[in-house]
Amino acid sequence: MKQLKHYLMLLTVLASIILAPLTAFANSSAASSTPASSTSTATPPTDDSLQKIKQKGVLVVGTSAGYPPFEFTTKKDGKTEYVGFEMSLARQLAKDLGVKLEIKNMDFDSLLVALESHKIDVAIAGINITPEREKSVDFSKTYHKGTKYFLIHKQDKDKYKDYMDFKGKTVGTENGAMEYAMIKKYIPDVHEKGLAKWSSLVIALQAHKLDGVLMDSATAKAFAQNNSDLYAFNSHMKVTSDGVAVALPKGANSLKAAVNKTVDKVNQKDLINKKWLPEAAKYMQTSQKTNTVASYWTFFVKGVKYTLLITVLAVIVGFLIGVLFALMRLSDNKLLHGIAICYIEFIRGTPMLVQIMFVYFGIGAIIQSMPALVAGIIAVAINSGAYVAEIIRSGIQSLPLGQTEAARSLGMTKQQTFRYIIMPQALKNIWPALGNEFITLLKDSSLVSTIGVTELMYQTQLVQADTYKGVLPLFITMMIYFFLTFTLTRILNHFEKKFKHA
Repeated sequence: MKQLKHYLMLLTVLASIILAPLTAFANSSAASSTPASSTSTATPPTDDSLQKIKQKGVLVVGTSAGYPPFEFTTKKDGKTEYVGFEMSLARQLAKDLGVKLEIKNMDFDSLLVALESHKIDVAIAGINITPEREKSVDFSKTYHKGTKYFLIHKQDKDKYKDYMDFKGKTVGTENGAMEYAMIKKYIPDVHEKGLAKWSSLVIALQAHKLDGVLMDSATAKAFAQNNSDLYAFNSHMKVTSDGVAVALPKGANSLKAAVNKTVDKVNQKDLINKKWLPEAAKYMQTSQKTNTVASYWTFFVKGVKYTLLITVLAVIVGFLIGVLFALMRLSDNKLLHGIAICYIEFIRGTPMLVQIMFVYFGIGAIIQSMPALVAGIIAVAINSGAYVAEIIRSGIQSLPLGQTEAARSLGMTKQQTFRYIIMPQALKNIWPALGNEFITLLKDSSLVSTIGVTELMYQTQLVQADTYKGVLPLFITMMIYFFLTFTLTRILNHFEKKFKHA
């Protein structure tokens, strides 16, 4: 009973340590949102949001590319370039502020979280103003108002005329988009399907996994114009949003005022319709005519480089963490033993994707300078360390106790016994299990693409978005992963044979 209470106390302490950054972040968010709720009557006495951006000389804009003509990617000199009328707006904003522009591409449903955790300065991604979103972020003046269109197969254009025709059908939209709520509100018995990228939804539609996709009229028309087998039509749904605007952190009044100046200038000159939309259309037409999957080989090469970098560093750090916690797990010290158990059970009991998001958005809210790549490596290494710890522990405990006793009788210290007798034999026994963990780590590194790390899966999504081809880029990526894992397996098997003859 006392031992149970002891473990419960350790679990409480560990949970407090883990949740402390989130608590601090929540408190800071609450504090920043309090004055913002009364912006109509009072202005916060201090607001250095604009000053901070000018001091660092960079405006970090979060977006979710793959939403033409708002924002999408194109290939220029073998490199990714973010284009679209909202990217033109971002460049104009950075120019007006007198700073450089840095674009962070991520999933749409991660943008507001990134904004609240100060990983980005503003979010520009076709974000509609809604009462729910206004509770957590501020918005600039609107610069676009559009109706909602359905994107369907051209062969079905006589079948669907109105949103009521989708009763009982499967309709897709982007995760976190206001269209998701509209589908459930207007269409009875609908099967809604949310995906992370608009390009993925179009690919799913082309593969007949969806009956239709609900999106902004400009985007639906853009996809239809560049895909001869698709058709766009008015949904006739009533849009309750005030329009599309730039999302900003709560209480960032000085930055909001500067953004509004740029938006006013854009609206007065009608830059979106007169200049930026035609430019976006040219980029889309060029992409359709010249872009093939084969021409994107540099994207796959870059993805492999980052995948291997993440895997190698995570393996090294994860192995060191595993050794440390394996020894703590075997320690006679109840405190060290309890901490190791709590760490191992907690990490193995939570998904790696959640851990990656927590490290980047949660801890990253405290350490705001932490890059996504570093956050991804840390999260993957911590996750791997828990599994490696159990593998090493089982390997050590599998050895006969007489090995230790014999070494001690020869005058060896505990450290010498572990280093020269126990660990070499344990490593020989656990090598196949460690190899499997390393191979799993190589494949699981693809999860860091969710926070914008440009590894192989991230690059694959860019190729899909640019070429509107879903299966071929995935097949190429699958073969690349197979080649990497097959090669790694052969290397591990080579060392395993050496261990057997050692």
